[in-house]
Amino acid sequence: MSDPVGKLPSELDQLPDRDSEETAEWAASLDAVAKAAGTRRAEYLLRRTLQHAEAAGLALPKLLETDYVNTIPTSAEPEFPGDEEMEAKITAWNRWNAAAMVTRGSKYGVGGHIATFASAAWLYETGFQHFFRGKEADGSGDQLYIQGHASPGIYARAFLDGRISEQQLDNFRQESGGNGLPSYPHPRRLPWLWEFPTVSMGLGPLSAIYQARFNRYLQNRNIKDTSHSHVWAFLGDGEMDEPESTAALALASREQLDNLTFVINCNLQRLDGPVRANFRVVQELEAQFRGAGWNVIKTLWGSAWDELFQLDTTGALVRRIREVPDAQFQTYATRDVAYIRQHFFGVSAELVQLAGVLSDAKIAECFHTSRGGHEPRKVYAAYKAALAHKGAPTVILAQTVKGHTLGAGFESKNANHQMKKLTVDEFKDMRDLLGLPIPDSAFVDGKVPYGHPGADSPEVRYLQERRAALGGPAPARKVHHVALPAPADRSFAPLIKGSGKQEMATTMAFVRLVKDLMRDKETGRRWVPIVPDEARTFGMESLFPSAGIYSPLGQTYEPVDRDQLMYYKEAKDGQILNEGITEAGAMADFIAACTSYATHGEPMIPFYIFYSMFGWQRTADQMWQLADQLGKGFIVGATAGRTTLTGEGLQHADGHSHLIASTNPASLNYDPAFAYEIAVIVKDGLRRMYGEQPEDVFYYLTVYNEPKVQPAMPEGVEEGILKGLYRFNTAAALEAAPAADAPKIQLMASGTAIHWVLEAQQLLAADWNVAADVWSATSWGELRRDALECDEALLRGEERTPYVTRVLEGAPGPVLAVSDWMRQVPDQISQWVPQDYSSLGTDGFGLSDTREGARRHFGVDAQSIVVAALAQLARRGEVPASAVKEARERYGL
Repeated sequence: MSDPVGKLPSELDQLPDRDSEETAEWAASLDAVAKAAGTRRAEYLLRRTLQHAEAAGLALPKLLETDYVNTIPTSAEPEFPGDEEMEAKITAWNRWNAAAMVTRGSKYGVGGHIATFASAAWLYETGFQHFFRGKEADGSGDQLYIQGHASPGIYARAFLDGRISEQQLDNFRQESGGNGLPSYPHPRRLPWLWEFPTVSMGLGPLSAIYQARFNRYLQNRNIKDTSHSHVWAFLGDGEMDEPESTAALALASREQLDNLTFVINCNLQRLDGPVRANFRVVQELEAQFRGAGWNVIKTLWGSAWDELFQLDTTGALVRRIREVPDAQFQTYATRDVAYIRQHFFGVSAELVQLAGVLSDAKIAECFHTSRGGHEPRKVYAAYKAALAHKGAPTVILAQTVKGHTLGAGFESKNANHQMKKLTVDEFKDMRDLLGLPIPDSAFVDGKVPYGHPGADSPEVRYLQERRAALGGPAPARKVHHVALPAPADRSFAPLIKGSGKQEMATTMAFVRLVKDLMRDKETGRRWVPIVPDEARTFGMESLFPSAGIYSPLGQTYEPVDRDQLMYYKEAKDGQILNEGITEAGAMADFIAACTSYATHGEPMIPFYIFYSMFGWQRTADQMWQLADQLGKGFIVGATAGRTTLTGEGLQHADGHSHLIASTNPASLNYDPAFAYEIAVIVKDGLRRMYGEQPEDVFYYLTVYNEPKVQPAMPEGVEEGILKGLYRFNTAAALEAAPAADAPKIQLMASGTAIHWVLEAQQLLAADWNVAADVWSATSWGELRRDALECDEALLRGEERTPYVTRVLEGAPGPVLAVSDWMRQVPDQISQWVPQDYSSLGTDGFGLSDTREGARRHFGVDAQSIVVAALAQLARRGEVPASAVKEARERYGL
């Protein structure tokens, strides 16, 4: 810095210098400061100049990091509007009951986490007392994404508020007997309280961003006024390691989501130890968020540090705290003052001099407990600044001590995430620290008591008055059921009557159906098409000009294909969410749309369409999140199956998504073969999810890109389509039907495999005099679900016959099931099939080939089906064993 500046960097040479003499004067001034006052002073001036330029709105690159100090100094904090003493009492009761609940439950071995809420208590309490809007206010209230491990503190607050009982606290993590509390925020388990599931970690921040974005979507499409709704996401600094946590930061800033605030509890500890043992996670996160365009507020140090910073006339303290890694700060929080004097202050003469005027008590307070996240005034200032900031989302980096107020045995210890209880003596110490009126006599037989000041106490009245002023209890989930009218039958008619001689893939059939449904006067505007970038692959480009692609900016450019019929049209009120190449983002969008009926009282009908290989395999965790959040909508795995997507190969060949989907109890999984089956399934899905008696389910449909003639719907097959199986045709209906006494077999198929089976039916009749009936298995999963329910009923003494058993009863011959999926998919029903049962499927890895070549490779083409059918019949003695060998040779297998 002391050397002359010299030649400017080459990238700046591209800009003409209109006044090189002035430029040289600025450079000379900087050199003079560095020479006279030192390089640190020069660096300070440059940083302050850049910060001033940024605040003034000058178009300069932003600083990615600022000093390791509070963004809002104590002198700039706004007046605190609450009763600090009263709020401290409320927070103390909640701290106590959260710890007591987990400790009491530990005797049952159910676990629980104490330290997270202990560190974050004021982050939540300040919000509950002054910021978080409830469901009873105008609009939809705020959306709160609670950090999962902090759930005991939220239960403790609900207990103080009278929303849950002492018995429920004692049933924390013990739900099977009823009246229990789930471990984490699980809407399906406690739907009146929890609105959003936030465990698995990382999904909360991703979902929060897309929830804020979907709020704007509803606003811009004039469906719901969400202008007063704010999304708050409470996260752990360790949680930010999850790639999903930061996957959509650029989206949030790009779309200027100033209705979103992240609050990251920076207690510098992960589950096993320091977050950035040798580095500084706060600085890393600041750079990451500022680089993505977010407003960053750092709330790091408590007011006890003010004296230290005032004494830091040389900047030595600020430099020192910026260079100390997380693991060392954790150590300072647990060591005595002598250690801190030696290892923190003892590194320079300037710091030794500063420490010399500090008392041991002051040093202990600063390094052991004084953090910005533990002081309501500082948290309030950060929250107020976040809400005031416009044009970008805000992240608050609040530093805390993990295990704060739980005692020296917990605070900042590496193992505190796994520590599930305090001793009686530790509770008594905690009681004294918090000033709670709990007598020693309340500890009966070593059992820790819950604490409550009384339903009519000043604390409870204050809490309830604050919540009433903010719009009612929080968190809360409130559903105002709005039944949607059934769409007109004319939307389904084209698929019901078939395609005539025209070939049409079932993917195209589904898109055509949705396009017609989006024109419905009653419900058309509630459809939300979601696609991760490949809408044209699925034939959705026809929706671009008619429905428009959602963009909060509208269309600020002239599209290159503007003169074409199906041009790329973006609009502020666009209906399509075309997400770019992000299946995780598309799923987060889908979840927000699927749960709008509860979040906003506005039922939306989303369908998310994607390459089936990149759905359940890639984002299955979010599918579980969707189920936990009681979402409703249609997930559509397009270009499905292992052999229909020609040439793409292993990574695009999906033969297993139905197997993964079958593990999710909320997912109704269908593999329709024909367009009319899609029509029946979608129509019934709309009834089940959005009708008078809505169910908390969602649909997974697989559709194919293989063009085929779509037949008209036979009469009387609707029940079989929905239950999962019906007879499509019989051998007797063939033009060249086998003899009446011919060997018989039942061929089942789902999806595109129906066409191979129909060809095999013809070959069996013509070449081998075998009579095969063909069944369309629209849902192996629904057949299994029904059968399992019958088994469960039997244990209760109820006699029920599974649907698959009933419809196959008396069907002659064995059963051969075929699909474009692994054999485990159709084998789900094998134990309830009364006939001899076998299956063919596409087990193993996919490969690049023609459809015919791939099917021959996996042994599921028509000729392979014939050989498998003959083998079954030969084992039963109904055809000669030589027929099997003859068939293999004839068909070149």
